[in-house]
Amino acid sequence: MMIISSVPRRLFMAVFSAAAALVPLCSAHAEMSAWADNEGGRMRLVALAPDAGGKIRAALQIEPKPGWITYWKEPGGNGIPPQVTIAPGSAVTLDAIAYPVPKHFFNGAIEDIAYDAPVTLPLTLKAAGKGPVEIDALAFIGICRDICIPFQANFQLKLGPAIQSHPEEETILRAAETRLPQPPSADFEVTAHAMSLDRKTLSLTLVLPAKGSGESKGAPDIIVTGPSGYAFTKQIGGKRDGASFKVDVAIGKLPDNYDISGKRWGVLVIDGARAMEATLAFE
Repeated sequence: MMIISSVPRRLFMAVFSAAAALVPLCSAHAEMSAWADNEGGRMRLVALAPDAGGKIRAALQIEPKPGWITYWKEPGGNGIPPQVTIAPGSAVTLDAIAYPVPKHFFNGAIEDIAYDAPVTLPLTLKAAGKGPVEIDALAFIGICRDICIPFQANFQLKLGPAIQSHPEEETILRAAETRLPQPPSADFEVTAHAMSLDRKTLSLTLVLPAKGSGESKGAPDIIVTGPSGYAFTKQIGGKRDGASFKVDVAIGKLPDNYDISGKRWGVLVIDGARAMEATLAFE
């Protein structure tokens, strides 16, 4: 079945702005909010009490309905990435959002980098000071089938003492963390990268995991993330030689007057059942 996302990002944002007033509020005096529902799926917030250093492990659970998708952090030419915003003046801050390995969908010239099944995005939050903690968070995602629908919800959680056991929340968070890409390792990493002088191609040299006798030894899926809002996936002339893989990735139009010097891009490499995410530094 082909998944289609037909709303350009700028139009999607306009639709979102028009719908912004329709914000469901899902509150709870526990570590898990109620589900917020939408035509294309549902989502909720899960969190644990802060540790001794104030770190809060949390996650946004998203469950698209069959046939629907929701987007990765750089979704391709359509849609927008998930957004989580903590209320201004809150005693909690958002440090990071992590993203499980997505899928790559194609329909002619339309390309989506997304999830078509339940996905949990781990969140790293930080509480300021001691005492009871209340999270007041606004989540906004795109959820799409033939068209994209903006899905926004406000979640409020009052976290209990850290000494209490919350096995269901712990299970959800641990499972989400196991679905994240691996960091680079000796058997799966980027060993060299270089941008062409005309900024049209990025050359990559990779070490890929060893394959079993029955596994495909074709090209891995490579997603290069450049400036915010940009993802590049078109491979040119990839060559696999044992564990080594050399390839050029076509770089589309970059922002006007963009200077790559000193920038740090990302690369996600999906090779069979394994995925690795690394940073590309440009001097």
